[in-house]
Amino acid sequence: MDKNYGGIIWTNHAISRMRDRGIKQSDAWAVWKNPDKSEYSKSKGGWVYERTFGRVTIGVVAKKSENNEWLILSVWSRLR
Repeated sequence: MDKNYGGIIWTNHAISRMRDRGIKQSDAWAVWKNPDKSEYSKSKGGWVYERTFGRVTIGVVAKKSENNEWLILSVWSRLR
């Protein structure tokens, strides 16, 4: 997995979670780029994006850095 995949920065935590959960980085990127739903997260100071692929929903937590670059903070999945 690449820390700069898709022109955004992926934290070690996000990469670790994708590995642990068997989520492809391209799927997580697609969630961020074209979500089914998104909402502001006050606790994280960023956005939570979700997208459903069949019976699996993937979530991505992201925010902009001080340099105005997108950071992917975490990635998760759940069965619907």
